[in-house]
Amino acid sequence: MWSQVYDPFNNAVLSTLVAAIPVVVMLAALAFFHIKAHIAALLGLIAALAVAIIGYSMPASMAFSSALLGAANGLLPIGWIILNVIFLYQLTERKGYFKVLQESITGITMDRRLQLLLVAFSFGAFFEGAGGFGTPVAVTGAALIGLGFAPLAASGLSLIANTAPVAYGALGTPIIALAGVTGLDMLQLSGMVGRQLPFFSILVPFWLIWAFCGFRGMIAIWPAILVAGATFAIPQYLISNFHGPWLVDVGAAIISMACLTLFLKVWKPAQIWTSAAGKFSGAAPESTAGSQLHNYQRGEVIRAWLPWLILSVLVFIWGIPEWKKFLDGVSVLKFEWAGLHKMVQKMPPVVSKATPEAAVYTLSWLSATGSGILVAAVISGLIMGYKVGELFKVYWDTLKLLRFSLLTIAAMLALGYTTRYSGTDSTLGLAFAHSGVLYPFFGTLLGWLGVALTGSDTASNVLFGGLQRTTAEQIGLNPVLMAAANSSGGVMGKMIDAQSIVVASTATKWYGHEGDILRYVFFHSIALACLVGILVTLQAYVPPFTSLVH
Repeated sequence: MWSQVYDPFNNAVLSTLVAAIPVVVMLAALAFFHIKAHIAALLGLIAALAVAIIGYSMPASMAFSSALLGAANGLLPIGWIILNVIFLYQLTERKGYFKVLQESITGITMDRRLQLLLVAFSFGAFFEGAGGFGTPVAVTGAALIGLGFAPLAASGLSLIANTAPVAYGALGTPIIALAGVTGLDMLQLSGMVGRQLPFFSILVPFWLIWAFCGFRGMIAIWPAILVAGATFAIPQYLISNFHGPWLVDVGAAIISMACLTLFLKVWKPAQIWTSAAGKFSGAAPESTAGSQLHNYQRGEVIRAWLPWLILSVLVFIWGIPEWKKFLDGVSVLKFEWAGLHKMVQKMPPVVSKATPEAAVYTLSWLSATGSGILVAAVISGLIMGYKVGELFKVYWDTLKLLRFSLLTIAAMLALGYTTRYSGTDSTLGLAFAHSGVLYPFFGTLLGWLGVALTGSDTASNVLFGGLQRTTAEQIGLNPVLMAAANSSGGVMGKMIDAQSIVVASTATKWYGHEGDILRYVFFHSIALACLVGILVTLQAYVPPFTSLVH
């Protein structure tokens, strides 16, 4: 057994700088040197292995074993989701149904700002709640491209929109995992996050539209933005505090979509923004909206939406714990990862006592969300008139299209798992934990860092949840507050994690421009994370915000 060491150089500053090398290498390669994502990810992985083996004295066999475990988890469930979502998209696009769907959205409104609200925020939040793990960005990115948005805007705006729902994604999985690793009450954690994120569920739609078209363009449609945000935030608060984490996003997203659609039937902006380029273009009266649909029969519009309705239903069903448990009972395979399982020992102060780290790969091939998406795609393809042989051909074409994206995701998860098992991510976490009275702010940014590193709010909670509780108790803060802050702060890291950026570039067919997307969203990510940190600090120390803690 090998025990992690968090200050291998007996100098906290030097150890922290060395621990940051893999992340700096990968992000710099993407953002500044314009290196292709799969190469940047492989460079980051090489750096992570070198730091683990040379800097942290991790046995080489364990380091390589952790990288392979990460790659396996990158392909299933993450890569499996992306592959099958894009497969469905390809099926609908080749039959012309995606164009009909695109024009049916313009039938609700021709204004690009309002389309962005409907698709990226409200519709995306539903997929985050039902499936998570990259599903919403893949779906909304492809939809925005279909609506005429530029690849950079479609990618970046999808990532910005996919923030406020993330803490309750995949039917509450991040909160359930957080409760498991901290030993804190799940309903208390759910309620605490539900007293933090609703502020941002109102703010993020305004921020999203401002990022797209500027302040004046945003103010011109503020009533619709407020409806979209408030009708998401209020159910988010109520469901999280009085029911639990499971249906927060699904319920809030459905209410938000319905309320915004109904509101747009009675309210119209003074000027219609018809340009998808973020600049004002066109001032046609909104009464012309829907004219594009005159060439389509109602049945054609229904058929265009049917694949996405089937997808929504099946993703939701696949997320139901009882159904997932049933599928796992007949299909799941678990492997104790050779050379790694319980051979790495986490040490204080990251955990209260020395704890062997499990390394189990769960091949839940039937209950994985991507499998539900594949079933939806096959059913939809048959309904659209594809023959079985044609489905196989489209799937093979999709696999060829995504080959580099899948390699990138595997390499990035390999990097994340290497940093996890070597302890380098805990070194970075401990640097935040030494911030004393400012810990509520920096502890929130720790959650942001966790998601930026791992690509998952769930993984960030597993990684740093125990550290958050231990540190909070040591300095006299409410451990529920800081554990929840890890999840709430983490959601803002979702838009810059490499995995999400690759998903966005793949969905928008803009592979190779991941650095451009990262630069587009980075300021938004850090600014929103700091705002969450300020809110948590106010909840920790300043009345009346402290009343939100209890």
